[in-house]
Amino acid sequence: MRKTLIAVMLGQLLLVTGCSQSDESQQTTTNTAAEAPATSPDTAPNAQQNPLFTASQLQYEAPDFSAIKTEHFQPALEAGIAAQMEEVLAIAEQTDAPTFDNTIDALERSGALLSRASAVFYNLSGSNSNEEIRRIQRDMAPKMAAHTDNIHLNAKLFSRIDSLYQQREQLELTKEQVRLIEVYHQRFVLAGAQLTDEQKVQIRALNEEESTLTNEFQQRLLKLTKENAVLVADVAQLDGLSEAAIRNAAKDAKDAGHDGQYLLNLTNTTRQPILAELNNRELREQIWLASSTRGLSGDNETTSLVARLAQLRAQKATLLGYDNWATYRLAPQMAKTPTAVFDMFGSMVPAVVKNTEKEAAAIQAMITETGADFELQPWDWAYYAEKVRKAQFDLDENSLKPYFEFNRVLEDGVFFTLNQLYGVTFKPRPDLPVYHPDVKAWEMFDADGSSMAIFYGDYFAREGKRGGAWMSSFVRQSELLNQKPVVVNVMNIQKAPDGEPTFVSYDQVTTMYHELGHGTHGMFSKVKYPSLSGTAVSRDFVEFPSTFEEDWAGHPTVLANYAKHYQTGEPLPADMLDKLLRSRSFNMGFDTLEYMSAALLDLEWHSLKADTPLQNVAEFEAAALAKHGVNLAAVPPRYRSSYFAHAFPGGYSASYYAYMWSEILAADAFAYVQTQGGLNRDIGMKFRKTIREVGNSVPPMEAYENFRGQQPTTDGLLKRRGLL
Repeated sequence: MRKTLIAVMLGQLLLVTGCSQSDESQQTTTNTAAEAPATSPDTAPNAQQNPLFTASQLQYEAPDFSAIKTEHFQPALEAGIAAQMEEVLAIAEQTDAPTFDNTIDALERSGALLSRASAVFYNLSGSNSNEEIRRIQRDMAPKMAAHTDNIHLNAKLFSRIDSLYQQREQLELTKEQVRLIEVYHQRFVLAGAQLTDEQKVQIRALNEEESTLTNEFQQRLLKLTKENAVLVADVAQLDGLSEAAIRNAAKDAKDAGHDGQYLLNLTNTTRQPILAELNNRELREQIWLASSTRGLSGDNETTSLVARLAQLRAQKATLLGYDNWATYRLAPQMAKTPTAVFDMFGSMVPAVVKNTEKEAAAIQAMITETGADFELQPWDWAYYAEKVRKAQFDLDENSLKPYFEFNRVLEDGVFFTLNQLYGVTFKPRPDLPVYHPDVKAWEMFDADGSSMAIFYGDYFAREGKRGGAWMSSFVRQSELLNQKPVVVNVMNIQKAPDGEPTFVSYDQVTTMYHELGHGTHGMFSKVKYPSLSGTAVSRDFVEFPSTFEEDWAGHPTVLANYAKHYQTGEPLPADMLDKLLRSRSFNMGFDTLEYMSAALLDLEWHSLKADTPLQNVAEFEAAALAKHGVNLAAVPPRYRSSYFAHAFPGGYSASYYAYMWSEILAADAFAYVQTQGGLNRDIGMKFRKTIREVGNSVPPMEAYENFRGQQPTTDGLLKRRGLL
């Protein structure tokens, strides 16, 4: 899973400050602004003892993790809410006529304490959680929801914003200032600023419930990650795994209190990478069932949350004047309408299904060839697909791993590519405190030697970290606030036992590129206002710069620099390199179909009408997949509803399609770059200046056309996925 932008819970803050996501402004609730407390952070209890109450003295205000303790979070968050509300009320209640400076600029400057505290807290809640952090999340969810509504539903404040919006073209403003007014106006309107007082009461209640349910969903997923791990008593069942993987499973079991056994942890997708290696079919089935049935029953079931979240979002959309949640969510996106997305997928389904059926036939033939007598099942696909890959390309994934040692991939692969394209370098910063021993810090420098940003890498799986991969910010770039970016990438790579090298798969290699693509989107940002900074762009544009970076992992020059044997330093042999490059489109029918199935499922859930009763999740899924002709039994959706973190607790409701929409842009851009000399500084700097530096200060398609010279076509996507 590649979850990006601000970490999941940060997306729920929806503040008017630069820490908010411009397209997430609709997600929270309660009390009126007049009811908000007026405590100042300077007078809050224990302010002197709480490091979150003042800006960090570390470089670029990087969090001082050596001083921050769990008990600091809730007081800082609550005081931050009060302080920002006091600032917002002062803006709304002033008698001076609205100007950009006394209204929009003032809002951009508000909420410093809350932004600082929430950036640290919600990042750690996803990457280094514990029971106390989860308790604070539960307590703060409705309070954050109320705070957001207290801002967005303040009639006097919106009146000032609306006045500026109506006359924005007549005011002497910069292009970025006009853009910011438009973003604010849209954000407030989508949040319900134009509703009647009675309707505002209703939407507050719906927002509060949604905030509570999404928080509960996220916390249950964390518990399910631990609960559904598969415990194996007999090492013979692990035949097919490497010795290092078996030692790792033994260590995980011991850490979990099962010394002498083996623990197989699950990733937050239906497909489990380990299924490609295990020879024991019964164990493969057990793992797949543990994965695909998560959340369907038991104390941590999530199906009731799925059904109610879909329903209440539909009710919110109706209240705001839209037919359904999908229509509401896509209004500010590049796609504009659900119909456009359904049409995009519909045009691709026949070719993708045909490709997938061809792959399934080859796998079934391999099953028969190996002497087995059963029909292909989901838990067989990865295992036998690997045999087909080996037969077609004479390529064994395990034989590649010694050439993909983690540190070399990061430093000689990802960092090297960023240097070649954009001129930046990364210097380790072991002096900066981190929140876990596995986290590392770097400082990023520009080609002229000037310092640009602080980057943290948190790459290894552990208990307390949610599944998947994402980028987030501790500090967002802003010339207005004189802030430089402090960014983090989080992944869940299985770390090797102490003293042994950690190897990564090629999929993990491309994910490392993808996430630092998001990271540099934040770190290259060069705008004045925090609400327009870095990744604060539409959902179906934000994945474009990161997906664009993925293909550099397979560029011959780049591969030659990092794909070297961890012991001898010998480069990946030419024949293996050729096989790897040729095999990149292998199994792409499966990859595309499982993604499309999940995206269509997300859109169908969020296309429900407000008066639709609560749905039976299993029946709804089956009907939705059949409706679009993507119901192949051996290829289930990448995420079933019960653990669909993007669509339900995350910020991608009705927006999971964004990955493919963005991939169209990424593939088109990458193909164009190859016509401009490929891996070189000139074209890289053009991409950096027109796409990465501008954030949301330029409308997305305008930014793309500034780089490409035209709108994208789907040719690059079809080639990238081997579907031509």
